[in-house]
Amino acid sequence: MQRETHTIDATDRPLGRLAVEVAILLRGKQRPDFVLYKDMGDSVIVKNIKKVRITGKKLEQKIYYHHTGYLGNLKKIPMKVIFAKTPGKVLKKAVLGMLPKNKLRAKQIKRLKIV
Repeated sequence: MQRETHTIDATDRPLGRLAVEVAILLRGKQRPDFVLYKDMGDSVIVKNIKKVRITGKKLEQKIYYHHTGYLGNLKKIPMKVIFAKTPGKVLKKAVLGMLPKNKLRAKQIKRLKIV
């Protein structure tokens, strides 16, 4: 199986639609011999992630949660803060939510490079 490398320019593309395209390429769903249980996706390089378009009021209203493991330590970080520091994390989190929640997920997300 030959893996291809796809380069995507994120300039003025909506975040969700970009994430869908990246997730499909990482899984390999565009291939005619696609099988759910095999890792046959391609590599994806995303450029100009700082110029991605975030529609609506998501930048101010969307909040990412994570738990530290200690009692009462549910942390909240707004999308605006994460996007200002590392805009690639926002795309990576969106793509992670679209990949299957199994052992293939870790292998597939490693083929995503954000420049």
